[in-house]
Amino acid sequence: MSELRPLIFITNDDGISSKGIRSLYEAVKGFGEIVLIAPDSAQSGMGHAITINHPLRLEYSYLFDCESFACTGTPVDCVKLGVYEVMHKKPDLILSGINHGANVATNVLYSGTMSAAVEGAMEGIPSIGFSLCSFDSDADFELAIEVTRSVVKKVLLEKMPIGVCLNVNIPDIHKSDFKGIKICKQANAYWDDRFDKRKDQFDRTYYWLTGDFVDQDQSSDTDVYWIDKGYATIVPTQYDLTAYAALEELENWNL
Repeated sequence: MSELRPLIFITNDDGISSKGIRSLYEAVKGFGEIVLIAPDSAQSGMGHAITINHPLRLEYSYLFDCESFACTGTPVDCVKLGVYEVMHKKPDLILSGINHGANVATNVLYSGTMSAAVEGAMEGIPSIGFSLCSFDSDADFELAIEVTRSVVKKVLLEKMPIGVCLNVNIPDIHKSDFKGIKICKQANAYWDDRFDKRKDQFDRTYYWLTGDFVDQDQSSDTDVYWIDKGYATIVPTQYDLTAYAALEELENWNL
């Protein structure tokens, strides 16, 4: 942590003009020096993608009262450019969001919001991804702002584990119905995918991904469970995907 005001880096995957990133900025603008780099268009579902086949560009933005840029790349591109080309050092904290839509359970694997936070953790930087469980374009971010402010205050005071980022999800409820914050695990839930097959005006076939969200966990200590009960959730998340419980079994294969 810097001895003076902490350096806070902000990004997202919904784009620099989204209501969510404006809400995130308003939540933490008094906590330190802020640099903001966000995609110039929506990058939802991009996961940990990086741009390698065409140039990346940064354009200065006047949407915020801080040093801010719109980037032609992905959320992870934004983090990399911020650290190595704009700030030329690692910030004290990376904040990503506030995402429109939940990033609970296996959604974290597809989320550009959380991938930006995971990239920060890979760099050894305390990082947090925030998501509001609403896809409404006019969603009310008042509760999300309060939860964000509370979590960021705590993280700035405490030392986060190296290599871990926080996945924070806020329920889409009125503040009067909010129960609090739970530290919990990621649910074993996923999208049961299917495709709608359609025809365009030229009679060409195209496909639209859809599906149903299925919770196979049904336990009382997951993000999906507590969100449904009116709590915000925090899941400590890591980039190490090793299935340690399977190592011994695979070693017995005698390959």
